[in-house]
Amino acid sequence: MQSKDIAKEFPFAKKLNSSARQASAERAWQAISSFYTRCKKKEKKKGYPKFKKNTRSVEYKVSGWKLSNDCMSIAFSDGFNIGTLSLYCNFETREDLFRLKINRVRVVKRADGYYAQFCFDTDRSEQGEYTGNVIGLDLGLKYLYKDQNDNAVVYPQYLRKSEKRLKKLQKRLGRKFNKDKKPQSNNYHRTRKRLSVLHLKIQRQRKDWAIKQARCVVHFSDVIVDEDLKVCNLVKNHHLAKSISDVSWYQFTTWLDYYGKIWNKAVVSVSPNYTSQDCSNCGHRVKKSLSTRTHSCSVCQTEICRDKNAAINILKKGMSILGMEWQNSEKRGLGVSPSKAIFQDSTFGQKESASTEEKHGEKTASAIEGKPNIVSGFL
Repeated sequence: MQSKDIAKEFPFAKKLNSSARQASAERAWQAISSFYTRCKKKEKKKGYPKFKKNTRSVEYKVSGWKLSNDCMSIAFSDGFNIGTLSLYCNFETREDLFRLKINRVRVVKRADGYYAQFCFDTDRSEQGEYTGNVIGLDLGLKYLYKDQNDNAVVYPQYLRKSEKRLKKLQKRLGRKFNKDKKPQSNNYHRTRKRLSVLHLKIQRQRKDWAIKQARCVVHFSDVIVDEDLKVCNLVKNHHLAKSISDVSWYQFTTWLDYYGKIWNKAVVSVSPNYTSQDCSNCGHRVKKSLSTRTHSCSVCQTEICRDKNAAINILKKGMSILGMEWQNSEKRGLGVSPSKAIFQDSTFGQKESASTEEKHGEKTASAIEGKPNIVSGFL
C-alpha cells in the first residue's frame, strides 16, 4: 500500500501531509515484514498486523512542519489546521534542535498531553572507563538483582505503592459509567483521564528506575552477565504475575544492552536453566523449591544464599561464553579486583566486544555506530 492508496481509501488521510502518509505506509510495511520474519523463524506468537484507525501518533518527514527561529514553537501545515504549537523543553534539548539536522518529527498523544519527538542521526558511542570489574546478576522480585558478592538492590514496587489510588479511581470510574448513555458524561471522562495519568506515572517511574540502575551497573563494570528470562512465560503464574510485571526485568536488561553498546562493554545474556539448583562450588545439582532461600550442598558442605549461588553460576556461564575463566577467590584469600574475580585470559584488559554465541538464550552486545537518537519536548 502506497501513500496515494491510503488517501483514496480513507478520506481523513487526504488531510494529512504526503510525508505523513508515506511514514504511515512505511510503518505498515515494516509490521508486515516483521510478521513474515517471525513466521519464517516459526515463533509461537506471529503478531499479525492489526489495522488501527485512530492512532495516537503521526510522523512527518522533512516537510509538513517548520520550527521557529528560536525553537520555541513548531508549525504544522496540513488539512487538519493544527497551526502553531508551543514547545516546552530543557535548554540542552533546545541546543540540539539548533545544531542537529532533524530527519523526522513525530507527534505523540499521551494521557497528560501531546509530545513532539525529533529524530536525528548522532553517534552515541562513548569511551567507557576500564574498571576491571565483572558482575553476574540474578534477577528477583524482592530485589531487582543480587550479584555474586551478595550485593542487592531493593525494587521500590511502584505499582504496589499506587494500588490504593488505582482501586479508588477504578471504582469511581465504574460508578460513573452508564451503558445506556452515549457519549459518556464529562465526569466520566475526567475520571478516566486521571486514571490514565496515574498509570502513565507508574510507567515512567519504572522506566526511570530501570535506566538509572542499568547505567550504574554498566558504568562500574566491564563485563555484565544477566539472565535471558522469558517474561511472557513467567507471567502465566497468576500468583506472581503482578509482581513480575511491576519489577520490569525486560526493561532493565534492555537498558543494560543499550548502555553496554554505548560504552563498548560486554553485556552477556545466558540461559537461566539450573542456575539456582547447581552448586556454584562443586557443580552438584541440589533440587529446591522456590520457598527455599538458602543453598545447602551435601557434597561440598557449601551453604550460601540461593540468589548469590545463582549469580555466581550466571557469571561463570557468561565468562565461559567470552572465553574466560572466573573463580571465586573468597575461600582462597587472594587480593584481587573489587569483584573478587580471577581472570585467566590476558586479553581481557583490551575490552574487545564479545562475539555472538549461537546457543539458545545467550547473546552479547557490540559497539554502536550512528544509531538514531530521539529527543522529546512537551507541546
